[in-house]
Amino acid sequence: MYFIVIGCGKVGSQLARFLSESHNVVVIDRDPASFQVLQPVFNGITIVGNCINLDVLKDAGIEKCDGIAAVTSDDNVNIVVGQIARKMFHINKCIIRIVDPVKNEIYRKLGYDVVSGQRLIAAIIRDKLIEKGTTTYIVESGEITFLEILINGKKSGTRVSDLNIPEEFKVVVVVKQDGPVIPDDGYVVKEGDLIIGVARMKSMQRIKKSLEIT
Repeated sequence: MYFIVIGCGKVGSQLARFLSESHNVVVIDRDPASFQVLQPVFNGITIVGNCINLDVLKDAGIEKCDGIAAVTSDDNVNIVVGQIARKMFHINKCIIRIVDPVKNEIYRKLGYDVVSGQRLIAAIIRDKLIEKGTTTYIVESGEITFLEILINGKKSGTRVSDLNIPEEFKVVVVVKQDGPVIPDDGYVVKEGDLIIGVARMKSMQRIKKSLEIT
């Protein structure tokens, strides 16, 4: 597949390297020095230029690409790229990075695929500060979350099926000292195990109450 990455900062460079392992990738950035961080494992193409310039985007192959990710540090630039990609070139798979929470929500409601690490980081810090045995990782939709629970003596010896809550919470991984396990319903957790489950955000209070998490 063929992808375009806009911005070669920390996010863009890492994304470009990942994609180039098995796909064709073009990275656009104003600063030619930014491409130095891609080496020595990047197998794609780099273009120096203004990413909202149509000629630059056409040179990058926007008319034939399978997807585009605008992940510069400037929300407005990313939004403009997203609008150009969707409205002018009819690219369905268009991801834009928006840090500002207000803009993030506006463009999410308009149907754009929006990513931002701000909510995720804030949720992790919040839980590390106030929660005793859990950490919440919010997925970008805000509807689903990953919930970490450290098993103590009270829950030790419990089967995974007894921890699962239909349509609200499901254990997907148990992390033990010797490595992770993908459990079946009969798997028994022990003290010191870290379970990671998928949970509905709107059900978090009920989940914590049901699992007796304080």
